[in-house]
Amino acid sequence: MNNDDKKEELKDLEGLKKQCEEYLNGWKRAKADLINYQKDEQKRLDDIVKFSNWDLVRDLVIVLDSFAALERSMEGEPRPDRLGRDLAGLLMIRNQLEDALKRRGLERILVTVGQPFDPSLHEAIGEVESDQPVGAVAEEIERGYLLSGRVIRPARVQLSKSKNS
Repeated sequence: MNNDDKKEELKDLEGLKKQCEEYLNGWKRAKADLINYQKDEQKRLDDIVKFSNWDLVRDLVIVLDSFAALERSMEGEPRPDRLGRDLAGLLMIRNQLEDALKRRGLERILVTVGQPFDPSLHEAIGEVESDQPVGAVAEEIERGYLLSGRVIRPARVQLSKSKNS
């Protein structure tokens, strides 16, 4: 191998070394960009989670305002002549709350006495003697709810048992 060939090989080697450094630096930049992107995405997701209920909370503040107005109207000595108005106010506030939640996909699980027990919608918390068929719903103890079709709380019910037990 002569000197010219050695010089040519060294030149090629230097070019390859330079190319490797360029690739390595490009990889390092891409890795840093990916890390920054992941951090930005995590911050964006954190904000989405933090503020996802913003519109619900805004509507619930209106309900709280209604409670505050009702409390102000009830200040002082209780008077029998105001009971009807106070009850109407409470019912109005309950309706406001139900409407705000319904707009976001909340619906009540409808329970009727005598319907068959459905473990996907009901939670049995006891049994009572009843004229209903054994194992059927005899009484709803606590309402259950669905959120966009998914059970978030089953209806708590008592089941019918025979009167002879």
